Formats: sequence, C-alpha cells, structure tokens
Amino acid sequence: MHPERNKARLMGLATALLWGLSFLSIKIALGSLPPMTLGLARFVIAVAILPLIALAMKEDLRVALKDLPLLASGGLVGVTLYFLCENNGVKLLSASESSLIIGVIPVATMLAERVFLKTRLGGRAYVGAILSFAGVGLIAARSAGATSSPLGFLYMAGAAFSWVLYSFITRPLSSRYGRISVTFWQSLFGLLGFVPFALAEGPSLSMLGGPVILHVLYLGIFCSAVGYWFYVTSLEILGPGPSSTFINLIPVVSVIAAFFLLGERLALGQMFGAALAVVGVYLATLPGKRVVE
Repeated sequence: MHPERNKARLMGLATALLWGLSFLSIKIALGSLPPMTLGLARFVIAVAILPLIALAMKEDLRVALKDLPLLASGGLVGVTLYFLCENNGVKLLSASESSLIIGVIPVATMLAERVFLKTRLGGRAYVGAILSFAGVGLIAARSAGATSSPLGFLYMAGAAFSWVLYSFITRPLSSRYGRISVTFWQSLFGLLGFVPFALAEGPSLSMLGGPVILHVLYLGIFCSAVGYWFYVTSLEILGPGPSSTFINLIPVVSVIAAFFLLGERLALGQMFGAALAVVGVYLATLPGKRVVE
C-alpha cells in the first residue's frame, strides 16, 4: 500500500473534476458579469487564498526583486491575457467546445518545445498531435451551437497560445521558487492587469445574484487556489506523466457535465472530433523519453 500515492491520485482526480466544471461556472457567470470583470473577481479571491495554502504547505512566498519583472510577465501573459481570451471564448462558444480546444494545450506546448528547445519527440507524440488537432478542426467545422462563432474559436486559440508562452516564461522560475510562490505572484500581477479592462467594461452589479456569486467563489477558491494545490501535490508525488493523465480528463468532465447540467449537445461530427482530440492528447502526453538536441 502506498497511502501517499493513493492520496495524490485522489487529488489528481479532484483537480480534473474541479477544472472540468470550471468551464460551466465561467459560462454561467458570464451571463451577469463581463469577461474581464469576472477575471478580476476570480483572482481577487485566489490572491487572498493562496497565502493560506502556502502557509499550510510551509512555503515561503518571498522572492528576489530581480525576478519581479519575470513574474509580472508570467502573470500578464498566463493570467490576464489567458483569461481575456478564454472568458471571451467561452462567452461565444459552448462550455464543451471551449474545454475541448483548451484540452490540446499540452500538445501545443510539446510542439513548441520541439521547435524552440529542440526537444526530440517520438513518433507516438507526432501521431497524437495530428489526431488532437484534427479533432479540434472537426469540432470547429461542425459547430452546431446557437451561440458559437468563429471569433470564439479564435479567442480560444489565443488562450492556448498565451498558455504556451506562459510556460516558457515561467520555466526559469521553477528551479528557484516553490510552485505556490510563483502562482501567488503571477496571480497578483495578473489581477493588476485585469483592473484597466474591468474599469473599461463598467460592469453593472444589479444582476449579480446569489448563484452567480457562488460560481465566482467556486472559480476563485476551488479552481484558481485549491485546484492548483491539489495538482501541485499530485505532480510532486506521481511525476508529470501520471499527472498529465488526470489533466487529460478535464475536457471529458466538461462535456459530460455540460450535457447534463446545461443541456449542451455536440453534433455527431463534433463528438467524433472530441474523441480524436482526447485520444490524441493522451497519446502525445504518455510518459516517454524526451531529449534536448
């Protein structure tokens, strides 16, 4: 018996559940809040919660002044720009479509590492990449949702690109600081980046009812703070390979939950595309040896 590994597996499953349901909460909250105001509210909560998580994990949040520009860049790209694209994309697409497109981020990151870091990949990774992007193409081509639009897919592509860029910006920081520390400072800078956009939106709080507030609290506490805590724990105990398997479940959770809770339906071609995308990401992210040339 390995109680620590079993605990990490449960945390990995919980992360997939929390992050998979986040697309539904974003979709519902956007009915009352503008996209960047929602991002601001979400990260105000996250920045308040993350120091408590750091305290529980006995992690020091102090960073060197020389690293603040890099942390700020990561926050503006991985938080402000990412959620500018994702929230606007979810507003124009269904929760199912949005989660499936975001689900190919691990593949996009892997290909970017191949191009810029000259990481050598196996044939299985390339097959997985082809399948995943072909699946996304079918999802976009066969979009049958009444609120879907080409601009929504463009926004989601922007979200994927910004996350890949964020991963490269954050890479040098991972060896100097704990993950919660990096997340806290990037969340703080990302929060500041939301402010001018939220002010420009001029949100009206007259339609902000109890259910919407609960969804915002869920996004801030469980998705931006607790979910990340669970994922970090799973990553540290199980390693990146097994942990990525749980992350690949996120689109599956979103599609099933959106079917039952929001009544979303994928067209037949989209269902086939969704299956291709999930299988492709799974193949591409299976543990394997990667060598920098």
